[in-house]
Amino acid sequence: MKRNGNIDIFALHPTQILVLGFAILILIGALLLNLPIASQNGQSIGFINALFTATSAVCVTGLVVVDTLTYWTTFGQVVIILLIQIGGLGFMTMGTLFALLLGKKITLRERLVMQEALNQFSFSGVVRLAKYILIMTFTIEGIGAILLSIKFIPIYGLSRGIWYSIFHSISAFCNAGFDLIGNFRSLTPFVDDVLINMVIMSLIILGGIGFVVILDVMQKKNFNKLSLHSKLAITMTLILISVGFFVILILEFYNPDTMGQLSLKGKFLSALFHSVTPRTAGFNTLPTDKLTMASIFFTIVLMFIGGSSAGTAGGVKITTTGVVIATIVSVIKGKDDTETFGRRIPRDIINRSLAIIGLALGLVILVTMILSITEKDCSFIGIFFEAVSAFGTVGLSLGVTSTLSKLGKIIIAITMFFGRVGPLTVLLALAQRKKENKGILRYPEEKVIVG
Repeated sequence: MKRNGNIDIFALHPTQILVLGFAILILIGALLLNLPIASQNGQSIGFINALFTATSAVCVTGLVVVDTLTYWTTFGQVVIILLIQIGGLGFMTMGTLFALLLGKKITLRERLVMQEALNQFSFSGVVRLAKYILIMTFTIEGIGAILLSIKFIPIYGLSRGIWYSIFHSISAFCNAGFDLIGNFRSLTPFVDDVLINMVIMSLIILGGIGFVVILDVMQKKNFNKLSLHSKLAITMTLILISVGFFVILILEFYNPDTMGQLSLKGKFLSALFHSVTPRTAGFNTLPTDKLTMASIFFTIVLMFIGGSSAGTAGGVKITTTGVVIATIVSVIKGKDDTETFGRRIPRDIINRSLAIIGLALGLVILVTMILSITEKDCSFIGIFFEAVSAFGTVGLSLGVTSTLSKLGKIIIAITMFFGRVGPLTVLLALAQRKKENKGILRYPEEKVIVG
């Protein structure tokens, strides 16, 4: 690990390189955002606030301590959207782009790091996958920006409308949730606008469902021919969006502070939008702090689940949740194996899924407890909501973010970082431990009473 007293980067494990890369990117972003040129008042925002914003951008979360439009200059906004783009795609994917532009050969070690970054089982074909990801990303974001400009240019003018369209398209596809509407309103002024809602939701879903799934659908064009991962991701996405739509619609239909005053079209659009955005996007068309308590708790559940693996989303992931649900169903049916879509899921995948959910619950509980001590003026539900939003890299808040103490901001920043890169590190650690111990020692088996 060390050479001549210094850390040898070449001796680091690929996952360690990923974590270090994200940390360095956040630090660079914080230093840039801390410059007076980034703030409209010409003063430094302070390193803690700059670090929090950079972490939120790189981890594509969307939690903000200051309003993105009114506080940051164009320079600051450009830094934020670049951090979002790099953080959403992963710095290794962006590194691949620069390597290709410079004609540089991708080494074996770089392919191994890319394999970890893209959640692939093999490093074979990862460079080709990275190329597809780049092409898909810029194409989808470009189309999204063009469609958004139809609304934004007439409202904000040509140059500002184009900038708003590009910014929100990237932010939506990367599931970041940063906006330029101003005064912490997010997209609430467009609650009944069909075009804005449908474009933003489409970008969120495409970014959150994962690049592997999109490529799989494009190549096979038949649900029955898709991989089990794609089938599970698509099915779980449709289920969560459908269930979320009906639950939010029922719970908020007569709420005078949210849907009560909206037209039937506005009610349906806002319910659909709120079923999509909590799974790590962070935009909102309904005032989150005005939701009923039942809707807030249901939103917490959606935020914890998150989106799909190998995409821009966070949370424990819908495929992880799908594996656990399939395991529960198989146990109820008395089956020894976990089966779904005519396939058997390997035991190590099940164990990893359970480990991810267990570790995620532990992290959320720990962060909530700590914030309950440091943020005495905040309600418990507000703190709990903030902790899950940070872990799931969502970005929704009940108004707690801007009131956090310095220690609270650091804790939430660490939670966002763990939410973005932590599960990957844990998975690799489990895989390494298993590989090291396999065949060396196996203890006698003994049953335990459970349930």
